[in-house]
Amino acid sequence: MTQRGTLGVAVIGTGRMGADHVRRLSEVTSGARVSAVVDVDAERAKSVAAGVEACTAYTDPAAAMAADDVDAVLIASPGPAHEAALLTAFAHDLPVLCEKPLTPDAASALRILEAEQKLGHRRVQVGFMRRYDTEYLKLKTLLDSGRLGRPLMLHNRHRNAASPPGFTDAMLVNDSVVHEMDVTRWLLGQEITAVTALRPAPSRNAPEGLADPQFLVFETDGGALVDVEIFVNCGFGYQVRAEAVCERGTARIGEEHAMVLHEAGRWGGSIAQDFVERFAQAYDHEVQTWVDATRRGEVTGPSTWDGYAAAAVCEAGVRAQREGRRMEVGLVERPALYR
Repeated sequence: MTQRGTLGVAVIGTGRMGADHVRRLSEVTSGARVSAVVDVDAERAKSVAAGVEACTAYTDPAAAMAADDVDAVLIASPGPAHEAALLTAFAHDLPVLCEKPLTPDAASALRILEAEQKLGHRRVQVGFMRRYDTEYLKLKTLLDSGRLGRPLMLHNRHRNAASPPGFTDAMLVNDSVVHEMDVTRWLLGQEITAVTALRPAPSRNAPEGLADPQFLVFETDGGALVDVEIFVNCGFGYQVRAEAVCERGTARIGEEHAMVLHEAGRWGGSIAQDFVERFAQAYDHEVQTWVDATRRGEVTGPSTWDGYAAAAVCEAGVRAQREGRRMEVGLVERPALYR
């Protein structure tokens, strides 16, 4: 490690998420510093590096990972570039925090799973940040306690103010509903075995060619049913909500129990406008937890198996959209390393 045990981190990808992680590691996180940034756009990499003391800009991830002052890697590049970066990190036996997706499809995620097993130990934490959100953590603790009995159903709502240009039906699943896929598996401790996708008449606010909103239903190997409303052009803000229905009660999160203002004959509050605002605390907690575990020589949090399982469920979800029928999820047997 670098000076006084500080973790030297190479951030790969300096787009919106990567730049935000550079800021987080530099200004919020303790025990780490950004020693390298990598981007195919050399000028952008240099610009980001210039704002960080003793940070080197690279265009080649392999060169950054070979540097003496790099102890760990945070991957925030586009999904198709993840496999090569992960395999390079494995070659150097470097710990990795990899933003979702682990890789864009189940076949490549399985290759990463197999490569990590050959190392004989975990190296990857996948960036499913909702697992670090205070409300989701409270719900997880409650469900694990058994106080409400067995979970029977999980209702989810996932809304964005507007979708970016070029957003597709498949991206509804791969970029958005993937989070509900992961929290379902995590909250319930069950694997998703089948996906059904349903479509109401599209909103008039949906761009041409995008069937928005949609309604997805998951079946799990524990007998639970899970639904997800995904509406990425709701127009008013960013909302993520969940309600667990159990044998002896229900629990709901995401109701914006924040400041309510009464003023001049009106009352109200504010609605987050994007995921970065809504989950800012979760991202901070996620990265700090990763840094702390890495400095202890441990790997915690969502694993390569979780990334692979999410990719497999996404593939079933996209097929369910395309074919208009229930699709089963195919998973390999879970390796001992991830049990």
